[in-house]
Amino acid sequence: MDKESFFIANFSNRFIGDDGAVVKDFVYSNDLFCEDIHFKREWMSLKEIAYKAMIVNISDAIVMNAKPKYALIGIKIPKNFTTFELKELSSGFLKCAKEFKIKIIGGDTVAGDKLDISITLISKSKNPVFRKGLKVGDLLAYTGSLGTVIKDLKKLQRGLKIYKNSKFIKPILRDNFFYKASPLINSALDISDGLYKDLSRLSKLNHVGFDFFQKIPKSVALSGEEYEILFSFTKKNLAKIKYISRVTKTPITIFAKAKRGIFRPILKEHHFE
Repeated sequence: MDKESFFIANFSNRFIGDDGAVVKDFVYSNDLFCEDIHFKREWMSLKEIAYKAMIVNISDAIVMNAKPKYALIGIKIPKNFTTFELKELSSGFLKCAKEFKIKIIGGDTVAGDKLDISITLISKSKNPVFRKGLKVGDLLAYTGSLGTVIKDLKKLQRGLKIYKNSKFIKPILRDNFFYKASPLINSALDISDGLYKDLSRLSKLNHVGFDFFQKIPKSVALSGEEYEILFSFTKKNLAKIKYISRVTKTPITIFAKAKRGIFRPILKEHHFE
């Protein structure tokens, strides 16, 4: 049973189902970032953990063509944390907030055994982009490259080290590209659970299948926590999309075309837990 979908269905309404909830000109998004589910403390510094907790939520705002303004931080802090560790943790939140011009306006704290973080972002958008909007004939693309995150995760799980610039530690957000391209984009979401899993979400919501232009390697199809952008657009906008890709120095891969049908990936999705 897909317990996540079952639980969410109990609260079904028109605001639920995207990377954020659109209420008038505001987009509200929330993400959990939990020890031993999304990270292990021996893999990353506390500053890196806090920074990533913020950045993965900002990714949700970007793919909805929203600009983050305010953040609320809920955090369960291990009882044995020192003031030095608390300072390092807060420096990660502040670094990310400064980079994206976000004001941290409150939240809540509680003591516990593990480090768990919940961040709520309040963003603004006059023209949000939704997951719904993918049409038969649309081209499908993603930004950047996929597959390095799952490789680095497997290294960490074997007790090996990875580079500090790994996308597992510091995801690369494509805000410059997406804000410019958004008027040309029909649907979008960030790739958090792997390309195939997120394609299946688009398929189910928009009642379409996909013709793939070439075989997609398993490492690309299943690599979770990439936070690259998966998006669709009409063929007539292809030249404009490629131009924005060039001027923003954002690589894109156009890999499929939407068709009538449904997409049911046979490969098991990948997400660290």
